[in-house]
Amino acid sequence: MTSATVPQGLAHLLQQLPQTGRLEWIGIRPARGELMQRCAESTITVGGGLAGDRFKGRADSKRQVTLIQAEHLPVIASLLHRQTVGPELLRRNLVVSGLNLLALKGRQFRVGEVVLEMTGLCHPCSKMETTFGAGGYNAVRGHGGITAKVITGGQIRDGDSVQVLEEPN
Repeated sequence: MTSATVPQGLAHLLQQLPQTGRLEWIGIRPARGELMQRCAESTITVGGGLAGDRFKGRADSKRQVTLIQAEHLPVIASLLHRQTVGPELLRRNLVVSGLNLLALKGRQFRVGEVVLEMTGLCHPCSKMETTFGAGGYNAVRGHGGITAKVITGGQIRDGDSVQVLEEPN
């Protein structure tokens, strides 16, 4: 194998994402400083994020929707020496299972009727120390999820599938 074939092989591997995820939890925060509220469904608009969420929306914002992997919740709980950590404590809008969110880098994906595009990592903030106590920030580091912008708005519901969209030809 030559070094010229490795990046091409790696590029191919990075594009392989046949798994379908599942939307496990939807949350909104109605106002600054308020707790997240669970919703069974929500409407998401381009530039506006989730209906009822405190995010007021800008068309150019890279943080219109935040997502976290359900599989990371027990990891965070373990690092905090807790039995469980509820998604509402992590202040993310959507909890997804069955799909590695980091594999969505630079890609568009569908959640229910909505098309999102990953825009970056969702790093923890200092509020994790307030929520979880000393070490809360570091427990969430590397497990904070991703940010996304809305490409196509629509409805989402608990249980909706989450699928990467094929690259345009």
